[in-house]
Amino acid sequence: MSLSLDPTQLDRYSRHIIMDEVGPEGQQALLDAAVLVVGAGGLGSPVVQYLAAAGVGTIGVADDDEVELSNLQRQIIHGNDDVGRPKVESAADFVADLNPDVDVETHEVRVEPDNVEDLIAEYDFVVDATDNFRTRYLVNDACTLSGTPFSHGAIYKFEGQVTTFTTEGPCYRCLFPEAPPEGMVADCATTGVLGALPGTIGNIQATETLKCLLGAGEPLDGRMIFYDAMEMSFEEVQFRPNPDCPICGDDPIESVAEVSYAEESCPVNAD
Repeated sequence: MSLSLDPTQLDRYSRHIIMDEVGPEGQQALLDAAVLVVGAGGLGSPVVQYLAAAGVGTIGVADDDEVELSNLQRQIIHGNDDVGRPKVESAADFVADLNPDVDVETHEVRVEPDNVEDLIAEYDFVVDATDNFRTRYLVNDACTLSGTPFSHGAIYKFEGQVTTFTTEGPCYRCLFPEAPPEGMVADCATTGVLGALPGTIGNIQATETLKCLLGAGEPLDGRMIFYDAMEMSFEEVQFRPNPDCPICGDDPIESVAEVSYAEESCPVNAD
């Protein structure tokens, strides 16, 4: 790795550079890294904000939604003037103002089985900041099959969960083999969500991303953290690889084409 930090960067990232766990080599690694954030809403907003501030050189943002006024209570990278704009454009403008070192690649698309593999192919790490089970399983399956590490986060009212998946441990389907029946778990549009909650979970996801890019610390691999904002408590649940998992087990499928994402439980080999 050739170091090419200029005087402005040495100043901007000085609090990283003086850390033994980061240093100039680690900061250069962040500047050379590429991360895809799937979802530019409540979770994606703090993830994009802190990855950009930290100097992750390329951030891809995939989202097909437009900014709505009701988003602004929690989606902190968007403002009043962004209402009606594509979220990916608003995110790109936010990052451009925050850190000119960062290139934002906008993907104004819904992540689907026919584009997910191409979307993640150019990135070192993926952040699942989505709000529906279909896309969570799709991201898990595509990342796991391709060997791409990723972070998962989810929020509900006053509660959140977060974990990290690497090539060394279990995948999302080891913990949750199939999605729950439609309507069993309501979304925030129906039940609401505390505005600060996605900030907590999203910041943990950003921290896990930076750690993995730096090769520092211990990731939440095989561990899921459950956060209860009402009780202000954290609980950790450990889980192991499932040898019978159709995605990461002893006899995995070859492609997301073998999963029926059109069905509510996203079953594997359902046909």
